[in-house]
Amino acid sequence: MPDIAIIISTAFRVLFFIILARVILSWIPIGSPNNVIVNFIYEITEPILAPIRKLIPFQLPLDFSPIIALILLRVLEGFIIGLVR
Repeated sequence: MPDIAIIISTAFRVLFFIILARVILSWIPIGSPNNVIVNFIYEITEPILAPIRKLIPFQLPLDFSPIIALILLRVLEGFIIGLVR
């Protein structure tokens, strides 16, 4: 069973870093809108971040959905790892 826990933990960490990359990409200008890596990051993260944005009842100048997503990912990871072990 520990092997499954390692795989699950690794998947959550990869997703964590992809969301973090999206946050960093939002701070820098992107030269081409057809950048394959940027498009990949947005396609992976948007299904996670969009529902969180809809749940936030007010609009702020900063998008807090990545922070909420990262916290939720850590909680979900801990819960799933706990179930596996």
